[in-house]
Amino acid sequence: MTEPTAASRVLRIPALTRVEGEAALHLRITDGTVTESRLSIYEPPRFFEAFLRGRAYTEPVDITSRICGICPVAYQLSACRAIEDACGLVVDGQLAALRRLLYCGEWIESQTLHIHLLHAPDFLGHDDLIDMARTHREHVERGLRLKQTGNAIMELLGGRAIHPINVRLGGFHRTPTRSELRPLTERLRIALEDAWDTVRWVAGFDFPDAECDADLLALAEPGTYAIESGVPSVLPADRTFPPRSFPVGEFRDHVTEEQVSYSTALHSRLDGRRHLTGALARYAVNGHLLSPLALQAAREAGLSDPPSTGTHDSKPGKVCRNPYQSILVRAVEVLYAVEEAIRIIDTYEPPPRPNVEVPPRSGVGHGATEAPRGLLYHRYALDNGRITEACLLPPTAQNQGAIEEDLRVLVQAALTRGPASDADLTRLCERAIRNHDPCISCSAHFLDLDISPDPVVG
Repeated sequence: MTEPTAASRVLRIPALTRVEGEAALHLRITDGTVTESRLSIYEPPRFFEAFLRGRAYTEPVDITSRICGICPVAYQLSACRAIEDACGLVVDGQLAALRRLLYCGEWIESQTLHIHLLHAPDFLGHDDLIDMARTHREHVERGLRLKQTGNAIMELLGGRAIHPINVRLGGFHRTPTRSELRPLTERLRIALEDAWDTVRWVAGFDFPDAECDADLLALAEPGTYAIESGVPSVLPADRTFPPRSFPVGEFRDHVTEEQVSYSTALHSRLDGRRHLTGALARYAVNGHLLSPLALQAAREAGLSDPPSTGTHDSKPGKVCRNPYQSILVRAVEVLYAVEEAIRIIDTYEPPPRPNVEVPPRSGVGHGATEAPRGLLYHRYALDNGRITEACLLPPTAQNQGAIEEDLRVLVQAALTRGPASDADLTRLCERAIRNHDPCISCSAHFLDLDISPDPVVG
């Protein structure tokens, strides 16, 4: 909907489609220049940080998983890492491997959902999945098979696919036997072929030219593609290389939040600048640590070799910053997660006990993991095992500034090319937002309220 004046035009999209959650878009164009770009998240704030206060230190693992039905494992394991950090514990060995396997299941189901059901229709000229299924049925069915495989991992390790109930501090309530994991192997080998086919299919899409001008933020873990652990690492927009890192305990010193009037999600900035988390950031920071098979898939898909801090020559200018190509990186990550799941199952030995004891302590703990949509940070302050403060920074809240700038740049470019109708700009904007796979419900954050008492009457 537009409201034209002699020199200005306002584009409003009251409800975005094919995204998780509820949001609107407001663009103002004055004298042919985009002067305002606002992603308005109008879902009610979730208040999780407030009602975690006063709870026992064992409770956030189950409570925070309810923030999102698509990526509950990200919230559970970020909470585990933060609270275990406060209690002076590091979970390792087969329990850590099982956590990574569970996270692989979430990556497979969530990334596949986005690729096949939400994002692909944009590249194929369809308004929705149902319309796309009429002409691309085999691709939709493949996507559903992959998603079901990811769900199967989550059901076995987590007790159920949505809001898993088997995760706890120190590990799991119950760990599987080798014979229970074994049936997943054949299913995953089929999924590996499906993942390859997905990469090849997505590689055939037409990708418009675009570039995200933001710092890229992702976790980095020596020797492996970071998923369930790591330290925050930044590849600046000016392409300074190699990435700089900082301890996860200093996250809030670098990433700050502010409330804006038009959104129930707080906006974040990294050292005062816009930043982007998610698939593009992970590939830029860690892509050289993908498996040889995943790197082969990335090359065949047309992605440039990611820069490396290792020994072989790879220039930092090869970083992929095109938001439209994020779907390519996600397809490669699905293939990697399937391959990684097979590796973990093949080398699995049941641990002697399903969890290690996490005694209550007083202190502050920090934890971060890579949700499918980007880096998710948790911080908890404990007083002898009782939570006195909680802070959650979801990826979509961090990405809002970069998304709004993407919209401004893309709409400005469209206007420069010539007149554009409301319908054309609406399609362009919704497509640009879906490039980032926002989880809007996750991002609805706690608000600072200033309540003044009523004046005394009489």
